[in-house]
Amino acid sequence: PTSLSREQRPTVMIHPDDAAALSIADGDKVILGNERGEIRLHAKSFDGVLRGVLIAESIWPNHAYEDGRGINTLTGADPIAPYGGAAFHDNRVWIRRAA
Repeated sequence: PTSLSREQRPTVMIHPDDAAALSIADGDKVILGNERGEIRLHAKSFDGVLRGVLIAESIWPNHAYEDGRGINTLTGADPIAPYGGAAFHDNRVWIRRAA
């Protein structure tokens, strides 16, 4: 199967205990945000994620997200080290169940 048929839609992985504390069920539509903006995607409960950590994998095009704004909405454009290398981004975000 292709990646799209296997994954189906953009998701964010959340530890089951964190999800329960926020009244988020597996598959719920959630809003992820920070000072840069907000995006909507679906929660995926996964006990392989550390508590307090959210993971949004893959590179979905913006049009795959409900509002047309993808994960990079939450990511800065800080330059990489002066001698090159890959740019990795960890971003502080909040999460809540969408109404």
